[in-house]
Amino acid sequence: MGSGTSESHGQYISAIYRHMQVLISAELAPFRIGSGQYIFLMAISFQQPITQKALSEKLLIDKTTTAKAIAKLEAEGYVRREADPADNRYHLLYLTDSGREVVPKVHEALGRVKSKTRKGITDEEYDMLLGLLKTVLRNLVDPEETESH
Repeated sequence: MGSGTSESHGQYISAIYRHMQVLISAELAPFRIGSGQYIFLMAISFQQPITQKALSEKLLIDKTTTAKAIAKLEAEGYVRREADPADNRYHLLYLTDSGREVVPKVHEALGRVKSKTRKGITDEEYDMLLGLLKTVLRNLVDPEETESH
């Protein structure tokens, strides 16, 4: 085993996540968007219209969490729902004019947080970090990998 075997990467990932959520919440507070909602807003901006079901699947987030986030974004006037003409059991999600106006501001705020996390890290190191994190995630979610160990 390599050095640092007494430390767990999980504790760092968890701490990084918590600190990033605090920074993102502070950055997005002026827009009344929580750290748990921006991901839905941005996903809708990239692919609209989209159903809530498709949005949940795309983001790998359960339907209940998605419904709550969409309800909050709708209450803030950033998202609107329309019955899907192809299947009225589903709603199509669209950005409102306010939603379209806030997306670039949210994008800038997220950019500020990301640049803070990248201080002192070269592009190559950052690419390596992402690659390693993807491997860790794959190790945890790929059933074939976990069965063989």
